[in-house]
Amino acid sequence: MIRAMKEADYSLLEDFLYNAIYIPDGEELPLRDVVFDPNVYVYIDGFGSKDGDLGVVAEVKNNEVVGMAWTRIIPAYGHLDKDTPELAISVLPNYRGCGIGTMLMERLFKILKDAGYKRTSLSVQQNNPAVMFYKRLGYVVTDEKVDHEGNEDFVMVKKL
Repeated sequence: MIRAMKEADYSLLEDFLYNAIYIPDGEELPLRDVVFDPNVYVYIDGFGSKDGDLGVVAEVKNNEVVGMAWTRIIPAYGHLDKDTPELAISVLPNYRGCGIGTMLMERLFKILKDAGYKRTSLSVQQNNPAVMFYKRLGYVVTDEKVDHEGNEDFVMVKKL
């Protein structure tokens, strides 16, 4: 089931933010406290308190949340302007490749559009296979940047 994010779900954002971090094959997982790096934590810090803080969750039958997608208007890697929410998405590893990410994104696009937003942005490492996923959903590359770790990233935008 895909549903709008509730305030009770906000406590899960830290776990899903950690699971959203792309780790190329052969690299070790970062320590869990990486989510508290200010460059990363901005994606969840005080979520629900700003315009553009919108999200959806995927639940399985036992009410376990297995995926989340959310947006914020924040000064982060995919930031464009004060009118464009930046998107983040995370699906737990055992549930990837089942269409959950697509369902999350499509539901969030509808919520964003209904809220009056014209577009959404995101930042993704250029070597992340998710680039193709985002392109299938209508995102286009608009810029290239280097993140705080020295990774080459794409900034991608989708018109709603």
